Amino acid sequence: MQKTLQEEVTLSGIGLHTGKEVKLTMKPAKENTGFVFVRTDLEGHPQVEADVNYVVATERGTTLEKLGVKINTCEHLLAALVGCDVDNAILEMDASEPPILDGSSKFFVEAIESVGVVKQNTAREYLVVKEVLTYNDPTTGSEITIIPSDTYEITTMVDFGTKVLGTQNATLKNISEFKEEISSARTFSFLHELETLLDHGLIKGGDISNAIVYVDKDLTPETTEKLKKAFGKDNVSIRPNGILDNLNLNYPNEAARHKLLDVIGDLALAGVKIKGKVIANKPGHFVNTQFAKKLNRQWKLQKKKNVPDFDLTKEPVFDINGIMKLMPHRPPFLLIDKILELSDSHVVGLKNVTMNEPFFVGHFPKEPVMPGVLQVEALAQTGGILVLASVPDPENYSTYFIKIDKVKFKRKVIPGDTLIFKIELIEPIRRGIVHMQGYGYVGDTVAVEAELMAQVAKNKVD
Repeated sequence: MQKTLQEEVTLSGIGLHTGKEVKLTMKPAKENTGFVFVRTDLEGHPQVEADVNYVVATERGTTLEKLGVKINTCEHLLAALVGCDVDNAILEMDASEPPILDGSSKFFVEAIESVGVVKQNTAREYLVVKEVLTYNDPTTGSEITIIPSDTYEITTMVDFGTKVLGTQNATLKNISEFKEEISSARTFSFLHELETLLDHGLIKGGDISNAIVYVDKDLTPETTEKLKKAFGKDNVSIRPNGILDNLNLNYPNEAARHKLLDVIGDLALAGVKIKGKVIANKPGHFVNTQFAKKLNRQWKLQKKKNVPDFDLTKEPVFDINGIMKLMPHRPPFLLIDKILELSDSHVVGLKNVTMNEPFFVGHFPKEPVMPGVLQVEALAQTGGILVLASVPDPENYSTYFIKIDKVKFKRKVIPGDTLIFKIELIEPIRRGIVHMQGYGYVGDTVAVEAELMAQVAKNKVD
């Protein structure tokens, strides 16, 4: 089920790049809201959804913009929400950038845990990765790949070509381990980058306490004075591990772990929970968000096709013998072989279409095609199971068509196909009237769909 915060919680601090004081209030949100930023400092309190299609900049952080309203450096906050298994939240801010705090997601996670997370009444949707997807940036050599997995896993590999940092890897086996393994990994920079950022006024909220600085060049007196002034320090120095001043690493591979944190935050912009294993080589905000766009397109395509994820290897709810106990139909007019799922409001059935079907003898015998009317009949029989399974004496009842509407046939069904039927109630059953929406799938394609209405009637007793 989807989840949101149990109650609101507030943090305050300084934005890394803007240097502005900001108050962030995370609030509960209703189902299917997602993550929505609200700028309380602007007239009308405009909203910016955490949507990858609003990404406008990826230099030193991910920036969203909608109708001229910007949200800067959103990735650490989004990573915390995903890491805490939250689906829906309103994120009110009185400036454009969340507080940088210590440069990680740690304090966001602690704030969320302080108020708790609560389940909601709507089922969570997932982008279930069924095939390998890849995005690569030939300019930087960065590449992200996702492969099928039952959980959300991430591996990052970083190599900046410097001796001080070297090559690092980090892996998160399950998103539930985010707090312990990833949340306290802080943002980092190299000294040569830091100088450029300072010269361009890009890290007005920066401090040695909220960013690891790897010293990849000589610390000249000129650079030392520049850093002392920027950070308000009497002195700066290099630690033996190559890090500026006296900051201690939380992990030996903290840089790789922070890159993994960034990947989680940026991919949250895809707008859906993910089931897949992400492998990111030299990730950065640009390649992360480009990949998130690819996942977002895949998700929209998946929703458009409306293809559910069925496990055909599971033990069926009813086999053919169980079906015949519920329904009066018999071969050759019994058109479903198994019932895979059954609830109060939906049913999933299966038919293996073989060359032995009697209708293939005369229906386009040189190019066998399952008649469309029989596909609709199979949908109706699947819906009949939904109804008859709910009464104590199904053998005394039958279901009859009242209306068939909005029928569409989208591909031929031929011998060798496996038809999966999914029927859902459009409204609760009232006075024996059943109103259903049905789909028939072959692979990942809708073959037939129809809106069905039927009457449940008691059989006449001889």
